[in-house]
Amino acid sequence: MRLFALRGAISVDRNDARAIHEATATLMREIMQRNGLRPEDLVSCIFTATDDLDAEFPAAAARALGFEEVPLLCAREMAVPDAVPRVIRVLIHYHAEEGHRARHVYLREASALRSDLQAAQ
Repeated sequence: MRLFALRGAISVDRNDARAIHEATATLMREIMQRNGLRPEDLVSCIFTATDDLDAEFPAAAARALGFEEVPLLCAREMAVPDAVPRVIRVLIHYHAEEGHRARHVYLREASALRSDLQAAQ
């Protein structure tokens, strides 16, 4: 087993707790499925949200999905002019077999953040 890291992001339709929770849950489920991960494989998750998302912590959605034992942290994304609005990003550290290949996940409008990964989406 070795330590890996992967990135993901999703855009959120509106700034309310339910929308943030649902988007975060969608992102985390997709990351876990595409990478064949279980919560016990994770070492930590760092979430960021753009300034226009403040109605809920993305980590609350991750905890509700079974990540109670994983250290979770939420932070603010840099406010860059003309950046994609209402985006939640995550950096996940996890253990997997040596030959594993991390599959980054960018969903909805956040897919524009990493157009170089479009072929892998």
